[in-house]
Amino acid sequence: MIKKIILSACLLISFVSFAQQGTASPYSFYGIGDVKFKGTIENRSMAGVSVEQDSIHLNVENPASYASLIQTTFTVGGTYGTSKLKSENAQASTTRSTFDYLLLGIPMGKFGVGFGLIPVSSVGYKIRNDQSDDINGKSSQYEGKGGVNKVFLALAYKIKPNWNIGADMQYNFGKIETTGIKAITGVESGTREINTSTLSGTNFNIGTMYQTKIYKKTELFTSLAYTFGSNLNSETERTIQVDGDAAIVTDTPDSVLKMSNKVTIGAGIGEARKWLVGSSLAFQGAGDFKNSYNTTDNVRYEKYTKYAIGGYYLPNYTSFTSYFSRITYRAGFKYEKIGLVVNNESIKDVGVSVGAGFPITGSFSSVNFGIEYGKKGTVSANLVQENYINFSLSFSFNDKWFVKNKFN
Repeated sequence: MIKKIILSACLLISFVSFAQQGTASPYSFYGIGDVKFKGTIENRSMAGVSVEQDSIHLNVENPASYASLIQTTFTVGGTYGTSKLKSENAQASTTRSTFDYLLLGIPMGKFGVGFGLIPVSSVGYKIRNDQSDDINGKSSQYEGKGGVNKVFLALAYKIKPNWNIGADMQYNFGKIETTGIKAITGVESGTREINTSTLSGTNFNIGTMYQTKIYKKTELFTSLAYTFGSNLNSETERTIQVDGDAAIVTDTPDSVLKMSNKVTIGAGIGEARKWLVGSSLAFQGAGDFKNSYNTTDNVRYEKYTKYAIGGYYLPNYTSFTSYFSRITYRAGFKYEKIGLVVNNESIKDVGVSVGAGFPITGSFSSVNFGIEYGKKGTVSANLVQENYINFSLSFSFNDKWFVKNKFN
């Protein structure tokens, strides 16, 4: 059954993932756009905390996790989000629906394999500056769409019953298109500039997870992941059109966008399949995302940092009399400096999240739901503040593969 579900989902999502516009944030103008992927919905409901060696849920943040799977696990998730954008003198509202990930993990004895498709970042903005009422006033309009996706292959190994190691290789690819229109009051001719940038590159991630009992049923969980610095190659084609005349197409010099090394450390205490309280810290060096179409004097990039605390509670996963006792309840809090500085103002993303995992009776499969409320940016320094609410839904299917039937 799970194989049919995977095939149907792959056919649908392979089309949808490249056609979607996953953000309406004006901050997606910079770099490679608004970084969207924050982990699976199970982890995002705990603000990204993912330190436990889970046997039935996937953890993409640390490739070592795949060695703990006991069944083949397939999961697919998506999000419906609303945002209120406001500045000192204006405000607007937006909505969007996005595909978040398609993942598959397969246990193979002491080994575990994982692969999947993930939209990493998204560009989606419309910015207008209208001063056409003034004499010789200028008006301009900027629009962007596209983003970066990745496919990955991971391999993990269980050194000891409580110690895993793993690594994955990722191929990043995507396309970003920006359009700028400029006009001057009293001048008939206006200009339109379109930049289409094709991005590609690879990077690698390694990780380890360790757990040990510290008191009766209480265990200590730890996680460490390291992402190597990498490059994204950018090939940009520029099209310029003046007042409807024939377009002039030029190839701009190729750019190399640099992503720095990233370290993610996590720890928590709890009882497996019962409760967990944990925290995670993530640090990444300042990237270099200057490209021919999004370089401005008032923008620079700084180190990325994230602090998160979260956990879950599962009353009784073996209960036969109460379905609600088998529901997993999750919550978390996060604080992020996203690595972008505009007008000398560091852009921050602060949010809280809650969620629940509803088991499908008769299996280890589940339906997971999460809500995230947060704030990104500020109205200070002539910037925009985003207040957002994201409603996320995922389906996690579990089944045994490669098991020979005893009876025909």
